[in-house]
Amino acid sequence: MAQTLTELLDLQRSVALSLSTVLSREKYAIASRKSADMESIAHDKLGLLNQLRQYDQLLGSHTERELLSEDSALNEKVTEIKSIIHDCKQENEINGEALQRAQLSFNKLNNLMQQSRGKNGMTYTAEGQTRNITTLGTNIKA
Repeated sequence: MAQTLTELLDLQRSVALSLSTVLSREKYAIASRKSADMESIAHDKLGLLNQLRQYDQLLGSHTERELLSEDSALNEKVTEIKSIIHDCKQENEINGEALQRAQLSFNKLNNLMQQSRGKNGMTYTAEGQTRNITTLGTNIKA
């Protein structure tokens, strides 16, 4: 049995609201640096985006699709869904920028740690040249 336009729009609205919730979870996970949650959030986002795409295709191929612009109640639902999706796109962009900043911060910290390790293992040769020794102090034989 084919679904009505109203049913499809209600399903699409529900998925769009779920996507908004997932994006809020993602923002929290990024801010609190919970990398373990990011994989499941990305999986959830991908699933919801695929569902939105599927409902778009069903709406686009529906025999009564012209009613989406002609019927005021249906048009109102479409406008609401577009607004929710627009907000989701903005929140996704913000989350992406925050994730890039977090990655950059991690890379800087990692570089500092590597430099710090290098300085701790630095010694001088008889000629006055610097030399990194990774076993500094660990190969002492008494």
